[in-house]
Amino acid sequence: MIYVFKTSVETEKDVQRLRPSLNVVIPLAKWTFDLDDCDKILRVDTPAGSPETIIRTLRNTGFNCEELAY
Repeated sequence: MIYVFKTSVETEKDVQRLRPSLNVVIPLAKWTFDLDDCDKILRVDTPAGSPETIIRTLRNTGFNCEELAY
């Protein structure tokens, strides 16, 4: 499944801070941030996991996150 999220992640340093948490909650996923996009898009390709878990993980780390229609 592919999920797309609008986030408030701004820098590569932010991505590095999130990396351990994302790898734990969605271990089989391929995920990328597009920090050049105005919505700071997070794309997640995962065979398992839920958008709610991803949103909660970012919010618990201090970032805004909302799922976008794909």
